Amino acid sequence: MRLADWAVLVGTLVFIVAYGLYRGRGSDTVDRYLLAGKTMPWYAMALSIMATQASAITFISTTGQSYADGMRFLQFYFGLPIAMVILCATVVPLFHRARVYTAYEYLEQRFDGKTRALASLIFLCQRGLSAGLTIYAPALVLSAILGWPERATTSLVGAVVVTYTVLGGIKAVTWSDVQQMCVILVGLMVSLVTIVALLPHSVSFGDAAFLAGAAGRLNAVTTRFDWRDQFNLWSGLFGGTFLFLSYFGCDQSQVQRYLTGRSVAQSRLSLLFAAVAKIPMQAFILFIGAMVFVFYVFVQPPVLFKESELRRIEPAAAYAPVKAGYLEAFERRRAAATALLEARRAGDAAARARGVSEYRAAQKGMDAARAGAAALVGRSGGEKNFSDVNYIFLSFVTRYLPAGLVGLVIAVILAATMSASSGEINSLATVTVVDIYRRHVRREASDRHYLAASRWATLFWGVYAVAFAGFAGRLGPLIVAVNKVGSLFYGTLLGCFVLALGFRRVGGTAAFLGMLAGESAILATSRLTDISWLWYNVIGCAVVVAAALAVTACDPRHGTSGGVCNASDRGSALS
Repeated sequence: MRLADWAVLVGTLVFIVAYGLYRGRGSDTVDRYLLAGKTMPWYAMALSIMATQASAITFISTTGQSYADGMRFLQFYFGLPIAMVILCATVVPLFHRARVYTAYEYLEQRFDGKTRALASLIFLCQRGLSAGLTIYAPALVLSAILGWPERATTSLVGAVVVTYTVLGGIKAVTWSDVQQMCVILVGLMVSLVTIVALLPHSVSFGDAAFLAGAAGRLNAVTTRFDWRDQFNLWSGLFGGTFLFLSYFGCDQSQVQRYLTGRSVAQSRLSLLFAAVAKIPMQAFILFIGAMVFVFYVFVQPPVLFKESELRRIEPAAAYAPVKAGYLEAFERRRAAATALLEARRAGDAAARARGVSEYRAAQKGMDAARAGAAALVGRSGGEKNFSDVNYIFLSFVTRYLPAGLVGLVIAVILAATMSASSGEINSLATVTVVDIYRRHVRREASDRHYLAASRWATLFWGVYAVAFAGFAGRLGPLIVAVNKVGSLFYGTLLGCFVLALGFRRVGGTAAFLGMLAGESAILATSRLTDISWLWYNVIGCAVVVAAALAVTACDPRHGTSGGVCNASDRGSALS
C-alpha cells in the first residue's frame, strides 16, 4: 500500500475505536458492561445488528461468491423479514419482561437448569467457531497486502480485537458499530463507482449489467427446488426463515444487541429496520462482485487469485497447458463480449443469440481451466478442494484501486472485523459468566468480581477464536462456511425455544432429550447425506419438537403444568 492508503486506514480505524471507547465510558458494572444499562436507542441497535452481519466475511467472500456463482446467494436472506416479524411479536417482549442477561436464562425459568446449561454449551461451541472464522477474514487482507503468513496476521488481528473488547463492553461495541456501518456504506458506494470507471470507455454501466446478466451473474432468484442446492427460492424462504429465527432469537450475539434497548418498542424498531435494509444492502454487495466479473472480462485475471498458490504451481509441467487453455478462453470471451455488445446496440436478435452462446461457452472454458489449476494445487501438496473465492475481491482492490481508496476498503474490512468479532466475543463472555460461572461455579460474589470474570472470559474466548481461525482457510468460501457452522447448531436451539413458547406441557427433561436428539439428527444429516446446510435448521428444529413431544406422551412425568417462574425465584440474575 502507498502512504495515502496507510493514512486513510489508520485514521479511519483510530477514529472508530476512539469514538466507541468514548461513548462506552462508564461501563464499570456488570449491567453496563454486558447490557449498556439498557440505554441504547433503536437506530444504534439497528446499525449494530447490520454491522455485525456485514462483517469482513461479507465484504471479502460475498463479492467473490457473486463473481464465481452469481447473485443466487441473495436468496439466503429471503426469510429474514419473515423471521424478524415473528421475533418482534414473540421473544422480544418476552425477554424484556423476563429481565434476563442472556436468552438461555429464560430456558431455566421455563424448563430447568440442565436445559439452560445444554443450550449455553451449544451456543458457546457454535459462536466460538464462528468467531474464529470472523477473525480469519481480515488476516487474508493483511496477508495479501503485506505478504505475511496467515497465522501471523491472524494472531495480530486477534490481539487487537481482544484488547478492544476487554476494554470496551457492549456499549463501546455498539457505538463503534454505528460508525463502522457508515464507513461500510461509503466504502461500498466508492468501490462500485470506481469499478464502473475502470471499465473500457466504450462499455457503459448498462452494457456492464447486460454482460453480467448474460454470464449468469445476476441470477438472483432460482425457483427450481433441489434439496442439494444451497441457494434457491425455497431454501431461502423456508431454511432461511428457520436460520434467522435461530440467529436473532436464540443466538446471544444478536439477542444481546436488542436486550440493550430502552424499551420493547425500541428493540422491535431495530429488528424491523434491519429486516428492511439488509436485503438491499446484500444485493448491492453481490452486484459489486458481478461488476468485478465484468471488469475481468476485458482485463485478464490471474488463473488463480491466491498468488502464493499460483507461484507454487507455475513451475509444474502440467501447468503450461492449463494456462494456455485459460488464455485462449479469455481471448475468446473478450471477443465474444465485444461482439455481443455490438449486436445489442444494433438490435440484431440473431447475432445477439449467437453472441450469448459464444460468450457462455468461453466462460465455461475459463472455469474449466481454473478448476484444472485448483486441482493441480491439491496434487502438488497444497490444499485439497482448493478455492480462491476469498481472494478475488482482495486481488482486485490491491491491483487496481487508486491510492487512498485501497486504504478505505481495507479500513472497512478491518473495522467490520472489529465490530463482528468484538460483539461475538462479548456475547461468549456473557454466556460463560452468567449461564455457567455464576450459575454453577460461584453463585454468590460481588459485582466487581463478576465484572473481572467477564473480562477474563473475554480474553479466553478471544484466544480460542484465534486458535480456530488457523483452520478457517480449509472451509472454502467464508460466507458459506460461517453460516454452515451456525446451521450445525441453530436448529437445536430454535427447537428448544419453540417448545418453550408453544408447548406448555413439555417439561425440562423432555426438552433436554429433544435437544440431544435434534443435534444428533443434524450431525447425522451433515455427514451421511448431501442435503444443503440451510435445511439443517428445519430438520433440527423439527426433530427437537417431535422428540420432546414423544417423550412427554410416553411418560407424562416429564411434562409440566406450564408457566414461568417468578424472577425472584430463579436466582440467576446478576446483581
